[in-house]
Amino acid sequence: MSDIRVPGSVSVLVVEDDAAIRRSVQLFLERYGYVVAVAEDGLAGLEAFRAGAHDLLILDVMLPELDGIGLCQRIREESLVPILMMSARGDALDVVAGLEAGADDYVVKPVDTAVLVARIRMLLRRASFQRPEQAQKPAIRPPDTGARADQAGAATSNQAGAVPPGQAGAAPPKLLVFGDVTVNTIGLEVHRDGHPVPLTPTELRLLLQFAAAPGIVLDRRRLLRDVWDYGWEGDTRVVDLCVLRLRKKIGTGRIETVRGFGYKLVRD
Repeated sequence: MSDIRVPGSVSVLVVEDDAAIRRSVQLFLERYGYVVAVAEDGLAGLEAFRAGAHDLLILDVMLPELDGIGLCQRIREESLVPILMMSARGDALDVVAGLEAGADDYVVKPVDTAVLVARIRMLLRRASFQRPEQAQKPAIRPPDTGARADQAGAATSNQAGAVPPGQAGAAPPKLLVFGDVTVNTIGLEVHRDGHPVPLTPTELRLLLQFAAAPGIVLDRRRLLRDVWDYGWEGDTRVVDLCVLRLRKKIGTGRIETVRGFGYKLVRD
């Protein structure tokens, strides 16, 4: 991997009880220009999180005092900061528990440093993409379908001021409406029944992929590629757990499972 450095203002908090791993991760990330804070147990990690403004957290699953799952849950009650979990074995239960607790991604120890940096960059891209103060429209790759624009327009036909998608020179709609869920694709805001819905950067990217193709089935591998930037080696459990979290926030019936294929957003 080329030694591409990042701005020194990007802060990463590493919570890891193994001193050797903690130090090696810290030194490696500092080599790439990250500002790194460390903590050796869950309670110290929670205190460090609350004491500083960190752009990303790396949490070990097995931590003394407060384990990584519990720490992730506590942090999610207060913040949408990107969270990367580290699991010693990649055990399915650890992975599922971490993702259900609100983590955005995970890596398996011993950590492949190239993979670690790639995952960090990916999560930071998603987080910066969610910030409304950024002027540029997020670079979401739409699903490969010619029907996307027509169906997105149908979803917004009841929105006052919406421009028909087939009209020459029409601008992409700002608001997409699906039942009681409204998605502002420019301001990157989601409301349900008029109330704001707090989504993590990953959940927002996932919802925008569904909103770009309402009623169309998106398979897990495509979602891994377009939302997580994974190739074919990605773990589809990440998709399933993120869909589960998203359903809890926008309505369990809004995203339908098509067995053997994937998921689709219900328009009505």
